[in-house]
Amino acid sequence: MSVRVARAARAWARSVSGRHGSSNWPRPPPAAVDVAALLREATAADGGSRDAEAAAGRREPGQCSVLLFPGQGSQVVGMGRGLLRYPRVRELYDAARRVLGYDLLELSLRGPQEALDRTVHCQPAVFVASLAAVEKLHHLQPAVIENCVAAAGFSVGEFAALVFAGAMEFSEGLYAVKIRAEAMQEASEAVPSGMLSVLGQRQSKFAFACLEAQEHCRTRGIENPVCEVSNYLFPDCRVISGHLEALQFLQKNSSKYHFRRTKMLPVSGGFHTSLMEPAVEPLARVLKAIDVKKPLVSVHSNVDGNKYTHARHIQKLLVRQLVSPVKWEQTMHAIYERKKGTAFPQTFEVGPGKQLGTILKSCNLQAWRSYSHVEVLEADEDPEQPL
Repeated sequence: MSVRVARAARAWARSVSGRHGSSNWPRPPPAAVDVAALLREATAADGGSRDAEAAAGRREPGQCSVLLFPGQGSQVVGMGRGLLRYPRVRELYDAARRVLGYDLLELSLRGPQEALDRTVHCQPAVFVASLAAVEKLHHLQPAVIENCVAAAGFSVGEFAALVFAGAMEFSEGLYAVKIRAEAMQEASEAVPSGMLSVLGQRQSKFAFACLEAQEHCRTRGIENPVCEVSNYLFPDCRVISGHLEALQFLQKNSSKYHFRRTKMLPVSGGFHTSLMEPAVEPLARVLKAIDVKKPLVSVHSNVDGNKYTHARHIQKLLVRQLVSPVKWEQTMHAIYERKKGTAFPQTFEVGPGKQLGTILKSCNLQAWRSYSHVEVLEADEDPEQPL
């Protein structure tokens, strides 16, 4: 038996057996989302998972691919409709129903939008839709999966990226997302808070603005006010999270800090700040129960933009991510930095929306020219045609 066949057989056996017999969460059906098995096969054919990066280096850069997984805020009623014709997608949603205890597919397809927008629902919905989009991509362009050299996910999208890369199994990843979403929802309901998107300019004073907004809150009797940069999106564009009073102050005084445009985001809390501290322990507890493995392709952390080098770092940084800013701009630079004249990989945004493509265009125009989006809304394309 060849190394490649043996690795694939072991991956299939792990998928069927579940490996973690003491786990309390339901397991997906054996055929569901074992894209990781395909990655294991491709890695084995190149000489073993330990040498995956060297194997990627032997490919022409333009033949490689990068997968980007969106986060909360990309959800929209109807997502998933364009995926149901592809193999195993319905099985994914059946598995999700068992993990979550409700019909996620029905909610995703028919809403209402207000229910889908709730943190407890939209995080699992985006997670599953993104991995279902991977199934579509695998069906239409299997070489994209085989030649994938890096993945990254925005906030909750990082969990989908890690499941895709084989670092954790689908049901375990979804269960962790469920606990995370519930804990974040509860933390956000404890304090009137939110997130403010800010398009600035070179002279914008983000840190100074946050300090003055905190001081304003103190004059209004708010103890320990929070106002922090929570997302680094692209040059001169940030998301600031914290107490609503602080964000309203920034909107009223935007010209003072050289902000070109501000907009409140449709989320329920001040995510990726210390306001999410109550959610840390529940997530840490569930992640500790998961046998996290080293990803089969490079997955970059939101916390610092660097790729994970050891499985134990994943659990630690996923917890820290809750109370740390998402360094997406830094992640884009880490993935796409290359010598002048070197071709860029194909980039695929897998999941609802095209926000990550828009951000990529502002971070690296040359990389964006090789960007595609895997549609999840309507099943109107010929399944045998390229994306």
